[in-house]
Amino acid sequence: MTAQAGAGVPTSGETDGTDEVTDLFRALGRQIKVARERAGLSQKELGDRLGYGEETISSVERARRTPQPELLVAVDTLLECGGLLASAAEDVERAKTRRRVRHPEWFRDYARLEAEAVEISFYSTLTMPGLLQTEGYAQTIFTARRPFLDEETIEQRVAARLDRQQILTRWPPPMVTAVIEESVLRREIGGQTESSALIEKLRGD
Repeated sequence: MTAQAGAGVPTSGETDGTDEVTDLFRALGRQIKVARERAGLSQKELGDRLGYGEETISSVERARRTPQPELLVAVDTLLECGGLLASAAEDVERAKTRRRVRHPEWFRDYARLEAEAVEISFYSTLTMPGLLQTEGYAQTIFTARRPFLDEETIEQRVAARLDRQQILTRWPPPMVTAVIEESVLRREIGGQTESSALIEKLRGD
């Protein structure tokens, strides 16, 4: 992906005001890790006791996933943190409201570079690239994601994905090259109706 320097696109922190929120989530992740290690539990063992996957615990500890209030309360109770984590539940709820996440944290740098790009290339063997998806196709992708996303997050992610496609109609648009395997087009994600809509979009109908 080639990007123009000085394109006037703000950084992710400037765009969504997430710096303070990210710091909060990092601090909570470190506290969970300290409490877990103090209890002599691995990430998998803690996840098993709380009903969460090992990947979820790992992602929360590394601030790659939002520490949901119910998880904080559960960890606090199990590991006897004396309310240290549970008391932050309201702070997390407020932070989530302020954040109004457009993209998951790991994707934000890519989204910023994509918005600046003058040339974008794709090669896909499984699904249609996000810039070329229809709303229904994107909705199906996010709904089928594991671990599950709540309806509000799915709506936000779909809206953000469609908003990214505006770079294709700006002037000058980036040069986009997409190599898509035939199996992607034949795979009816969302059903036959949605697949037909996707083909029509690609054809420019």
